[in-house]
Amino acid sequence: MAVEKVDFSLKETSPNIGSDRVSGGEKLTSSFDLVEKMEFLFVRIVRARDLPLKAVNGIIDPYVEIKIGNYNATTKYFEKKPDFEWNQLFAFGQDRLQATTMEITVRDKELIIGDNMIGKITVALHEVPPCFPPDSPLASQWYKLEDKNGFTLRKGELMLAMWYSTQADRVFTDAWHSDSAIVSGESLLNTRSKAYLSPRLWYLRVNVIQARDLVPGSKDRNPQVYVKAVVGDVILRTRVSPDKNVNPQWNEDLMFVVAEPFFDSLIVTVEDRLENNTVQCLGKCVTRLSNVEQRLLPLPADPLWYTLEDIVFEDGMEKEANFFSKLNMCVSLDGGYHVFDESVHNGSDYRPTAKMLWTAMIGVLELGIINTSGLQPMKLRDSRETTDAYCVAKYGPKWVKTRTVVDSFDPKWNEQYSWDVYDLYTMLTIGVFDDCHLHGGDAVGDGKDPSLGKVRIRLSTLATNKIYTYSYPLLVLQPNGAKKMGELQLAIRFTCSSYLSLFLVYTMNPLLPQMHHIYPLSIYQLDILRKQAVRILCSSLSRTEPPLRQEVVDLRKAKANFQRFLATFKCFSNARQWFDEIRKWNNSAATVLVMAIYCIIVFKPDLILPTVTLYSIQVMILQWRKRQRRPTHIDVNLSVAGSVTADELDEEFDTFPSSRQFDVLRMRYDRLRSIAGRIVTVISDIATQVESLKIFLIFGGFYVMRPPFLGKDVLNAPQNFFSRLPTKADYML
Repeated sequence: MAVEKVDFSLKETSPNIGSDRVSGGEKLTSSFDLVEKMEFLFVRIVRARDLPLKAVNGIIDPYVEIKIGNYNATTKYFEKKPDFEWNQLFAFGQDRLQATTMEITVRDKELIIGDNMIGKITVALHEVPPCFPPDSPLASQWYKLEDKNGFTLRKGELMLAMWYSTQADRVFTDAWHSDSAIVSGESLLNTRSKAYLSPRLWYLRVNVIQARDLVPGSKDRNPQVYVKAVVGDVILRTRVSPDKNVNPQWNEDLMFVVAEPFFDSLIVTVEDRLENNTVQCLGKCVTRLSNVEQRLLPLPADPLWYTLEDIVFEDGMEKEANFFSKLNMCVSLDGGYHVFDESVHNGSDYRPTAKMLWTAMIGVLELGIINTSGLQPMKLRDSRETTDAYCVAKYGPKWVKTRTVVDSFDPKWNEQYSWDVYDLYTMLTIGVFDDCHLHGGDAVGDGKDPSLGKVRIRLSTLATNKIYTYSYPLLVLQPNGAKKMGELQLAIRFTCSSYLSLFLVYTMNPLLPQMHHIYPLSIYQLDILRKQAVRILCSSLSRTEPPLRQEVVDLRKAKANFQRFLATFKCFSNARQWFDEIRKWNNSAATVLVMAIYCIIVFKPDLILPTVTLYSIQVMILQWRKRQRRPTHIDVNLSVAGSVTADELDEEFDTFPSSRQFDVLRMRYDRLRSIAGRIVTVISDIATQVESLKIFLIFGGFYVMRPPFLGKDVLNAPQNFFSRLPTKADYML
């Protein structure tokens, strides 16, 4: 039986977001011009008054029910309160309304015997007025209640407002939506669209220099002293000081990630490691982060002497001290760094923490999340397969979440968002998830919203003032290989506000702030700090309403990156093969032409520079005409996700440390040795070629070790330009 081939390609689309073909068209003018127009019937239930009493005790617990065809929506109810004010908003998709009238009924929750209707209002839908943005929502007004036979009651009124509008209405995000009709109670919060801002993160640098006049518990041994620093739930320690005395030295940096506002404190303790693997505290000092100096420029912080609290031991017993030990430290909040909460290559923001160090904004990024199609079922509800999808997009410190469309494999969102752009070499990330928290807060499965795939788009691949409309495949790597979960249709536009600022970004401004070049952090430090930052962001965003949860990220990647490495150096082997064909006269005409050019170079060396320049310009023009005109997307072939074996995928999904048997681990070790051997072979070939270029290495070494007055550590204009050029890493799964 033939297996159907899955299409993983990027497809150009033509959504109904303008009168003309939009892909590559001129910039439109509407504030919601990147999404298809969706009309909704908005109903706001405000409050009731003078309701007739039907309960025996004279107290009622009213709520309001709205019924339009098959749609039913109810407000919250009040328990024995004198005033009845709901102020709840409902939105019904006009394309799904299958009725001509709307019935709004006030009911009493306590009347469970017989009819619990207090009164109702019947409205013909064609009489509801339109009120499209930028107009404000209609004012509410009082309506008389009727009985079930349509006669007006002597008492009882309901204040409400009704109007037709679109998703551009300012109240759209606060409304209950008909595509979430089966969700009720507190779970409704999970279905709403929302924008989030990440807290501003700082690097906290604690440079531990030395201590003075420590009082160890025993004077008969050389103390093994180290410093422990604690911020929140993060604990870092220095090495044991090589000075085995009461005046130890370290000169070691401890780095933390902290978030504004600064509620935590820095707790530093000096501890002595005893012979029986126990620890004795020799002193402690507490510093509030709000009192720490903020360092913005690449200047060293001033060292200060901190008093250690009087924790003194004598013969193993704590006693009151008559003097205090001292600890010399440089403590600073370094605002000149960018705090990474993403991988360096896939970063969406490279600005330093301190706002006064930010460069000028160069444009605006606009994203229209239109719809998805062909989503795979993710769970069972009432014995049938279903998916409750929502979309999350992140760029810079701003996250956005669309509303959840319940029980649909082809959800339509048509929501538009925008971000300020400060650097084009940044990545916009969009992910689609299945909501598992829609029933009383009880999560389905393992409590996490499973991913349906993600899309990454490099802004430097977008032309300015052009609308890109494409359908992106949603890919998920599973233990049985790459699986297509559906397609996500997006509309994207980057509008440049200042071409001068754009030119300066590519030439004068390094990709990373100056502190990263003057006081660089090691790869190990960046990785540890990134994990701290991610943990802080997850904790902060999970406390919002609705919460943004942490549901997100290897041998296959090693093989894919090795193939990229070989492809990069393939041009040198192609040039060598071409010259070998010229030398052997395989093509006589080409050999004669090369010999003629060689003679011209020898006898007319002054023509070398203009010839090379003209040739380079010609190549640049040809390459520019053949440039990639589509946004970046994940390439299954480049990621080696289609040709990978089951065992390689099993290794990628394995835990650390591994839970597999010894024979499986030995096979993987042998495979890793094979890959390492191939890498060593390639490095050997490169070394062979480099050995003949020692003169260039000498000049290169002298340039790197040049005196400071001949250059700065900050990247120059060509380096700034080439550091922002796109690579094939954007296509990796």
